[in-house]
Amino acid sequence: MACMKHVFRLLALLIVAAGGVAGYQAYHQHSTVAGLRDALDASRAAFDDLATDYNQAVRQTAVTELIVVDDTLTVVVKTAFGDVEAITTPYDPRREIYVDYVVLDGRVWVRRVFDDLTAPGDGLVIESRYGAIDWDTHADADYGKAIYRKLTQGRWAITVTGNGAMGLEKIADDAEIELVEPPAVVQRYHAIERSSE
Repeated sequence: MACMKHVFRLLALLIVAAGGVAGYQAYHQHSTVAGLRDALDASRAAFDDLATDYNQAVRQTAVTELIVVDDTLTVVVKTAFGDVEAITTPYDPRREIYVDYVVLDGRVWVRRVFDDLTAPGDGLVIESRYGAIDWDTHADADYGKAIYRKLTQGRWAITVTGNGAMGLEKIADDAEIELVEPPAVVQRYHAIERSSE
């Protein structure tokens, strides 16, 4: 009988110990799951921020349209007043045509158009405020950009992305594009540094 009491006590002690171990494991698992959930939420938030930056960096915005009919090149821009302005140029689109932009305070402004036989300073000025820039005294002047190529008949769209990359592509004659009012916004994006942890 005394032996049975010891067996029951030992059995009870083993059950309590097993319960304690199971309780500790459940608590530890819950803490681990909560920690993993927090880490997953932080990773998801970081990914959402990265996706937003990426989308802003690569989103293309049409800023200028070039139209070639026969030997005539016309530049189409949207003015600050919301009007679309078509400017006929004296340049032969069969030559390399340059469209020159300036980035000021993180914004892209179309500046002038010229061909490969024309000095940039003699080009057709589109945005009169930026025909001549004094780079030494113009504190907000970041840099200039130009895009160029020979053009064939039809319509060409010049686009800029959120990080300032410019594109030039032929578009269908019936394609609908919406030129943005100047200036398009350009931002600087930093490289992603991968953590070694």
